[in-house]
Amino acid sequence: MGHKVHPVGFRLGIIRGWDAKWYADKHYVTYLQEDLKIRKAVRSMYPEAGVSQIEIDRQANAVTLTIHTARPGILIGRGGQRVDEMRNTLEKLIGKKIQLNIREIQQPELDAFLVARSVADQMERRVAYRRAMKQTLLRTIQAGAKGMRIRCAGRLDGAEIARKVIMHEGRVPLHTIRADIDYGLVEARTVMGRIGVKVWIYKGDILPEKEEVETAAATVPATAEAKPVETAPETGAAGLISVTPESQPTEVKLPEQPAGEEKPKTVRRAPRPRTTATVPGEAGASSEEKPKTAVRRTVRPRTGTAEIKPEELTEDKPKTAVKRTPRTTAKPKETKSEETVEKPASDEAADKQGEGNVTT
Repeated sequence: MGHKVHPVGFRLGIIRGWDAKWYADKHYVTYLQEDLKIRKAVRSMYPEAGVSQIEIDRQANAVTLTIHTARPGILIGRGGQRVDEMRNTLEKLIGKKIQLNIREIQQPELDAFLVARSVADQMERRVAYRRAMKQTLLRTIQAGAKGMRIRCAGRLDGAEIARKVIMHEGRVPLHTIRADIDYGLVEARTVMGRIGVKVWIYKGDILPEKEEVETAAATVPATAEAKPVETAPETGAAGLISVTPESQPTEVKLPEQPAGEEKPKTVRRAPRPRTTATVPGEAGASSEEKPKTAVRRTVRPRTGTAEIKPEELTEDKPKTAVKRTPRTTAKPKETKSEETVEKPASDEAADKQGEGNVTT
């Protein structure tokens, strides 16, 4: 046997709330029976109203009902006649005063109970179950659902052996607690027997509200602490009685810095006219650019006035000429070496002639 958990009961207290909100020590059974009678009576009186959920809240002897329906006009009637009729019948059934609240379901395609009810109604009218399942899948996903699953079990198409058919599209994370999964179960009463229709619709993830409240509360004190830190120096400047012992080092440093900055300015201005008397006269408009150009200009005219470079150039020229002369004198040395090479050749010839003479 499979161990399947109800998707709504698995998420109670975390994402989903209870349909019945009351507590009782002694009269628990009577209250529970009253709730069952109320739900059964409302759905039997108006089966075409599309009632999906009935919330019951008990306080002392007063009972408040909030009915979620896709067609509120059927429950209200003209001028609220049906509301009064329903209230009177339920008060007679329970014997207590009842307050009715009717709420409209904006998107009935995303309500699991209503979707299952529509499939069951189609099967009771002998519509093909596969066609009904496919159409509901398309409608719910087009309405904005992230995933859906339908399961029909029983004597489908009047078969003698019962079977089940499952159709799904998208994703339906049943084990994810923060996933908002709506579940609905309806029975279709056909001629051949009852057919169970189960629907799971995955709408998205929901984070618990407690964490959001904690984060909002954590951000508020952070901003409240940041504001006095920014305004602390202002209050210290205005009221010296309360803040002077804490802000003494800051107040002492602030006047010292401007005084220390003014003194070096006077010291820097004084030596400039002493060291360079010509530069400040020339540089009247821009003091930053002209000292750089003045440094370059002072180097060039000093070399020009000394007239050392032209003399050096004239002295270098004969030196280069002197260096060239030994290169020309080196050539006859090579000729001498050639002559010396030629001399042994003549000696050899003379020896050969002598040898010839001897032979002759």
